Amino acid sequence: MEFFKKRDVFIVSTAIAVLTAGVFFILAIKIFFATQTKTALENQNNALAPIASDVPLLPPSPSPLPSPIAPLPPLPPPAKLKNPPEIIKAVYITGWSVGSQSYLNYLTNLFETTEINAVVIDIKDYSGLVSYASGAPDAVKYNLYSYAISDIDSLVRFFHDKNIYVIGRISVFEDPAYAKARPELAIYDKEKDKEKTEDFPLNNSMELFNTLWKDNKGLLWLDPASKEVWDYNIAFAEDAFYHGFDEINFDYVRFPSDGKTENMGFPVWDEKNSMSEVIKEFFLYLRNELEGKKISVDLFGQTTINRDDMGIGQILENAFEYFDYISPMIYPSHYASGFAGFVNPAEHPYEVVKYSLDSAVLRENDFFGLSSVTESNNKIFKFRPWLQDFDLGADYTAEMVKQEIQATQDALGTDYKGFMLWSPSNIYTQGAILISE
Repeated sequence: MEFFKKRDVFIVSTAIAVLTAGVFFILAIKIFFATQTKTALENQNNALAPIASDVPLLPPSPSPLPSPIAPLPPLPPPAKLKNPPEIIKAVYITGWSVGSQSYLNYLTNLFETTEINAVVIDIKDYSGLVSYASGAPDAVKYNLYSYAISDIDSLVRFFHDKNIYVIGRISVFEDPAYAKARPELAIYDKEKDKEKTEDFPLNNSMELFNTLWKDNKGLLWLDPASKEVWDYNIAFAEDAFYHGFDEINFDYVRFPSDGKTENMGFPVWDEKNSMSEVIKEFFLYLRNELEGKKISVDLFGQTTINRDDMGIGQILENAFEYFDYISPMIYPSHYASGFAGFVNPAEHPYEVVKYSLDSAVLRENDFFGLSSVTESNNKIFKFRPWLQDFDLGADYTAEMVKQEIQATQDALGTDYKGFMLWSPSNIYTQGAILISE
């Protein structure tokens, strides 16, 4: 029994010794790792502390990265065509067409195979929206852009590189976009305002809001007597010239011709001056503001025949002293039955164009006192008409378009300075304008 007691005591003592040694071993390991962790944290804190010397936070790279490449400076805007053609043979193009690469390919072929050496591009069309990011202040302010043309400078360079003369077209007083942005400058509907006033009599707490007048197409017009409207359009011309346009063509420079014109009310025009005087004052203003720059104006074809202003303010002679080119829109389809003795003038392109331009030349000679051998010193303009290349009143063949061009040459003689073709589709009859053999 004694032996077993001594054995048990030995076993217990041994177990206690082993247990005690294990506890001390574990404690030693914890102390070691705690010390190492503290040292690592101190080193880390020292590394992240604000640098008080020139010692870098990170060691220098053995091969530093190269500096980024500086961006190229923007190209200056394109210059005007150095050697513009003396005789302009142009086609009309919308902003949407010319903004398409496939259409530019079509034009390239047209330039290579025909006599076309100029384009007329919409800057501001019938909608009033601007086809490119013009810097005209109110266009920027009211965001009046269609953005049909993404890069106007590249486009102008494209044409100039092909020796193509670039004309910018501005629709002036027909302008729904600006009329909505500035209704206080737009033609309003007197009759509808009268009805509104009768239904809601004015009082101190209510103001009459003008109902804007619309033509038969539902389009809005600006007051042609407004100097603010004049300056608005001139700003587009100035911007286009800055971007390399060679000429600016002003269209819809008139009072409205259709719709309930008797209901038109004008916020600026006092109706004391006649419509024709208002338009002539605008012509003078354009020339003074755009002095030394090439400008042209579109007039109704009937202005070559009619002596009155036709209720729209356009008289042929009133444009003579202010433009480089006057462009009557001599579309045979637009003349009434019976004109020059023809039941359907559209079927007689040569006769209609010749008759109209012959009349225009006679009136020019009377105005300036010209003869067949002398020319007045103050005559600066040339006639350069719009001609029809679309089916209306008749199917216009290549031969019919060629007859219009021939009539223009025959009527103007040595003063012939070309023509501009209009096609709403922007597709032109190549057979009429092929390069002569």
